[in-house]
Amino acid sequence: MKNNPSLKGLLIAVVAFIAAFGIYFLFLAKKNYYVVDNPTPNTFYYKINNGSEGIIAGGQTVPVDLDKGKNSIQVFDQNKKLLFDSAFEVKKIRGLINIAHQDYYINDQYYGYNLKKDSLLLALDKTIIDGKPYYGGARRFSKLYTDDFYYNVDEDYDRLIKNIQQVESRSKIFRKQDYLNYYKEYYKF
Repeated sequence: MKNNPSLKGLLIAVVAFIAAFGIYFLFLAKKNYYVVDNPTPNTFYYKINNGSEGIIAGGQTVPVDLDKGKNSIQVFDQNKKLLFDSAFEVKKIRGLINIAHQDYYINDQYYGYNLKKDSLLLALDKTIIDGKPYYGGARRFSKLYTDDFYYNVDEDYDRLIKNIQQVESRSKIFRKQDYLNYYKEYYKF
């Protein structure tokens, strides 16, 4: 076969393209999934959409399969006594089922070039937790289901965002104590 530089260039470009997509999907792509979370020390049993019974221990987060649209859940205590039977609607590609109806906080973290973090926090609303004000405008959530966040309760914020020419934000849902720990570590007043 003759030495054809354009064919070699095409093959190198195709291999680089495949390698780039492989690296992205293996290491960089964000997984989309739904979870049932239990921040209490209690154990719960649950059935989603009349499927098989699941169990969630205290402090555990369990990934579950949900369909977009209407879903239902039955929740039982450790003695398998029915606590509630409820319905919720799934609209997005990731979400959290608050099986114990505890307090969670959805916080926005801002990224960008020349971002003045302290002045931005003071400009946002205050959230009162246990009688103490916290800056940054975190939103309290205690209903059964939410999908109003980007990072789930078992994920961390990205250390850096690719486009830093503009100020961007990413939201994350925290358990109450995890949010208080994050706030104390991340914000220094």
